[in-house]
Amino acid sequence: MSTEKIIINGKDDLAALMTSKTDKKSSGRVDINNLIARVRLEKQKENKTNMIFLSLVVCLLVVVATILSF
Repeated sequence: MSTEKIIINGKDDLAALMTSKTDKKSSGRVDINNLIARVRLEKQKENKTNMIFLSLVVCLLVVVATILSF
């Protein structure tokens, strides 16, 4: 039953996407500011992920050091 819903929704979404792309006209130009902003956001996400992993490793080392010191 859930598979049927997914298939039906997929067809509706596909039809909506096809009509929206045909209605939208593009000049073929790319705004460099949008690209730079996108790269900056990706870099920020990458930095955040790296900081999380680094903090987890540091916490793990602190826990192991305290256990070994006893």
